[in-house]
Amino acid sequence: MTLTIQKAKDQIRAFISAAAQNAQSDGSLPAGELSAFNIEVPADKANGDYSTNAAMVNARTLRLPPRKIAEALTAHMDLTDSYFSRVEVAGPGFINFYFSPAYYADVLLDVRKAGKEYGRSDYGQGQRVNIEFVSANPTGPMHMGNARGGALGDCLAGVMDYAGYDVHREFYINDAGNQIEKFALSLDVRYRQLFLGEDAVELPEDSYHGEDITERAKEFAALYGDKYMNVSEEERRKALVDFALPKNIQNMKNAMNTYRIQYDTWFHESVLHNDGELKDTIDLLTKNGYTYEKDGALWYKNKDIQTEMLLAQGKSQEEIDRLELKDDVLVRTNGNPTYFAADIAYHRNKLEKRGFDKAIDVWGADHHGHVARMKGAMKAIGLDPERLDILLMQFVRLMRDGEVVRMSKRTGKAITLVDLLEEVPIDAVRFLFNMREPGSLMDFDLDLAVQQSAQNPVYYCQYAHARIHSILAKLASEGKCARDCTREELMQLTAPEETALITYLSTLPDVIIHAAKNYDPAKVTHYCTDLATHFHKFYNACRVNVEDEALMQARLCLCNCVKDTLFSILTMLRVDAPEKM
Repeated sequence: MTLTIQKAKDQIRAFISAAAQNAQSDGSLPAGELSAFNIEVPADKANGDYSTNAAMVNARTLRLPPRKIAEALTAHMDLTDSYFSRVEVAGPGFINFYFSPAYYADVLLDVRKAGKEYGRSDYGQGQRVNIEFVSANPTGPMHMGNARGGALGDCLAGVMDYAGYDVHREFYINDAGNQIEKFALSLDVRYRQLFLGEDAVELPEDSYHGEDITERAKEFAALYGDKYMNVSEEERRKALVDFALPKNIQNMKNAMNTYRIQYDTWFHESVLHNDGELKDTIDLLTKNGYTYEKDGALWYKNKDIQTEMLLAQGKSQEEIDRLELKDDVLVRTNGNPTYFAADIAYHRNKLEKRGFDKAIDVWGADHHGHVARMKGAMKAIGLDPERLDILLMQFVRLMRDGEVVRMSKRTGKAITLVDLLEEVPIDAVRFLFNMREPGSLMDFDLDLAVQQSAQNPVYYCQYAHARIHSILAKLASEGKCARDCTREELMQLTAPEETALITYLSTLPDVIIHAAKNYDPAKVTHYCTDLATHFHKFYNACRVNVEDEALMQARLCLCNCVKDTLFSILTMLRVDAPEKM
């Protein structure tokens, strides 16, 4: 919160404390130490700017009706030189406080001082947070889930950075294990089909059938011809993967760069296999008593660890039995570790080896069943499960003309992330994907995303930012440039539209903190659109270019505060903040 908000709340607590002492001294209230009370913003502005339940929570202590306590307290309050112009008792005993012009002036001075950094706080106290998102398999193009996950993960990272966390963006490349073997087989079949015909070599049903596989095989053949037709299957498949995989990974990096996502780390799963971390993690699970052998495979005691955790949470054995928990394979009968085993080692690497205080994974909702077992695995290797948080994201439906769209106009195939970014402005994609909380199903309206109108939320916010620049430029052309305002000048901003806008400005730091705590950037995008609405209402009701120079300067200061705040939010979300539109 801003210094002014904190000071206002501190003043209320001081008022209550001093009033209680004075009322007890003259016998208006019986002796007794006051209990802690809340200070909240009422839902209805008519009930004040702040309201406290101090009278209600102390009714038992003081043995008086709450309203009588509230009346005694307010009768002994002196609001002189404070942020409040009046105090009233309402209902059964609520004490409602109303801001004075000094409060609004000091909020603007806070915002103006922070400038384009307004909204930042030290709430996170520098905790090191790893946010892993997108992490698509490098075996094919990225889809709509990756599109939403990219915008969500990157904007969440921006929000948490503003909230005072030390944020690290990460992409986990699944370049080992079963999916790479399937990738190699698929490339191998498509390569051989080029020389032997499709009927001569059948592509298995469970392999990759996308056109991208055929394209990679053709590129390989164009470079090497039939050279690899006469070598061993192992050598051919290795050559194909060594050729195709770096190209696919580079394509993912290019797409993320286009999407304005800059990762701090592209972590390769193969590292876990090659440097022994995966084996060490499996050995640790065995040492801790959470593995056993069965049918030639090594199994993880998922049922035991989850039962232990659920019992600790107060669940009954009957409730646990209904979950039908099962154990998981760690190492297959052929000796290859499973993806789950690699995932445990990967999270151990983040939390133990690299020492992040918190790991946040952005997963699709279809991975819901894996959340509890991954947290359980953290406990099984001796880590606090609370250090791992998994953000489940619902799927996206693309809409055009009210109909679901599945195919790209350009290719006639399923729409990929690259297709989307070619059709829709990146600003719109990033902003609109964060207009709904992650757990909500989302319809992405392609028509709305390209509209340049107030109906398009990102355009609406950008227009407000550009409009303020236009206002300032027009006045500057008349020789009326903004200057620093005194507190007394800012105290002239008393119109309802002015005080509503200033009050809303003051809430940004708390909005960002709540968005960071709840892993929900939508709170910030909604704040941005609401701020634009408050500004348009102010501008339509209050002329900036007035004859009273002091009032004009106060309103220019307010415009600058809104402009810088819009810039701050849009920049945090890596959305452009244009000065002209």
